[in-house]
Amino acid sequence: MLLLKPLVQFIMLLWFLCFKIKAPDVFIVQNPPSVPTLVAVKWASWLRQSSFIIDWHNFGYTLLALSLGRSSRFVAIYHWVELHFGKMANGSLCVTKAMQHELEQVWGIKATVLYDQPPEFFRPALLEEKHKLFCRIKKDMFRSNGPPDCISYGITDHDLQDPKTTLFTNQIDNDYHLKQNRPALIVSSTSWTPDEDFGILLEAAVMYDRRVAALLNENDSNGDEFLWKAVDEGKTFLYPRLLFVITGKGPEKEKYEEKIKKLNLKRVAFRTMWLSPEDYPLLLGSADLGVCLHTSSSGLDLPMKVVDMFGCGLPVCAVSYSCITELVEVEKNGLLFSSSSELADELMMLFKGFPDGCDALRTLKNGVLEMGSSAKWATEWEANAKPLISKVISGDLS
Repeated sequence: MLLLKPLVQFIMLLWFLCFKIKAPDVFIVQNPPSVPTLVAVKWASWLRQSSFIIDWHNFGYTLLALSLGRSSRFVAIYHWVELHFGKMANGSLCVTKAMQHELEQVWGIKATVLYDQPPEFFRPALLEEKHKLFCRIKKDMFRSNGPPDCISYGITDHDLQDPKTTLFTNQIDNDYHLKQNRPALIVSSTSWTPDEDFGILLEAAVMYDRRVAALLNENDSNGDEFLWKAVDEGKTFLYPRLLFVITGKGPEKEKYEEKIKKLNLKRVAFRTMWLSPEDYPLLLGSADLGVCLHTSSSGLDLPMKVVDMFGCGLPVCAVSYSCITELVEVEKNGLLFSSSSELADELMMLFKGFPDGCDALRTLKNGVLEMGSSAKWATEWEANAKPLISKVISGDLS
């Protein structure tokens, strides 16, 4: 069936591209997937006398190698198809300068860098929008998949049903307010695949929980058992509870959910959920921090999830790899980490004094907002993609 699938897709693509649509001046195809897409679009461009542009977002053969291994015969065939038909394109776009260099030096393909930008609806959320979102997902926020945790403990039916209060916000008449004793909200979107090591985040959460416990045992006579009661009574602690909301679907989700149940954390909680296309940008725009575990199969692409987070004014802690600095500027709009210990250090540093005393977190957020005011998709398109397309259509590729 795996061998039959690309053949069926190839026939369907040719049918639509050659007969169901009007002949275009140029076909632009995103890669990957390379098989059968590049073959089908190249044939269609030849039959319809159209130009052919590839938008390189990654290399398909490196993604396939994650599951089959670099030595697989299928990976070798896939690589040949990607290289052979990639060279046949009339023009190429790519997402990083590192990929541009790789394409030119190794593949013999000249490409123009076109950085991804978030859609216009990825933006910081208004306080009223935050409150209404938290009301809609209140049950998912409070419900624990395992034993009661620092978020779900002591929650009553009245808490779940009251539309004027959420875990993070209160509504008083027509005004909305953020709670002082709210947890810090951290969002990570994942496809639950092997190229994103979710274990790093779990280990960092355990380290944060233990380090805060040590600080409280030294500085707070009440001890751990009264921590959340003290927060409810308005007492100020050095570090907040952390609520990680993990969005997305994928093959390793259930495995990690089972691991989360066994962590027994007192100051950190996890929620996994699937949000509507309308609510996902609002969640990013309502969070305090984003975490990205994307490592790139090729080491040459950038995570679109971070682009979306930046569009929502959300600073990011991201796994460090070769070209991530083309997107994440350290100590300006985010931080990088290579281990769970480094991520735990960053969580301790960013949320010290939460919610009002987080100077480092506030600096990163301001940096993201400044960057977002100048980075627009239309500007990037006009400056880089449009000139290439014009040259391809006119045949002037000198």
